Amino acid sequence: MRHRCAGRKLGRNASHRKAMFRNMSVSLIRTLRSEEGDEQKPKVAGRITTTLAKAKEVRPLVEKIVTMGRKALKISESAAALGTTAERGSEEWNKWRESEQGKKWVIATAPALALRRRAFSELRDAVAVDIVFDELAKRFQDRQGGYTRIVRAAGVRLGDAGQKAIIEFVGERDRVKARRRAAPVVEG
Repeated sequence: MRHRCAGRKLGRNASHRKAMFRNMSVSLIRTLRSEEGDEQKPKVAGRITTTLAKAKEVRPLVEKIVTMGRKALKISESAAALGTTAERGSEEWNKWRESEQGKKWVIATAPALALRRRAFSELRDAVAVDIVFDELAKRFQDRQGGYTRIVRAAGVRLGDAGQKAIIEFVGERDRVKARRRAAPVVEG
């Protein structure tokens, strides 16, 4: 019996599973930012195609990373009041950095830095972490959760007939359900 044994093994050992989920998470996040002329540019940004089981396992990992980005954004915004407009590394910056206000700023921004480091330890990709903390955190700032959606694809994978699915970030290309209007009553 598999009581309280959460997660799918997917025919892999633990390290292989962890690496696969990390790679899928990074791939999903990195599709949001691609340069012009890139040969491997995704057809649709913020979307990858995989099997249904893998998509269901990757979803919580991505959602937790985005939540870290949201928390860090709130911390950074509250610490911005203590910041300075001086250019980093200049003499004015160094004086401010040694001042009491600079020390308070360091203490106020430390949790945001810790969250960024935790996200990096999960993803091991600096570009993906930058995308999460710079773009996704702002995009989902007012959303409490549910940053991704899984859509079952119509076809099955050739070879093993695995159920295909699309995992994507919500918010863009969302369909709005059209309300059906009642037919007018004709009296006759």
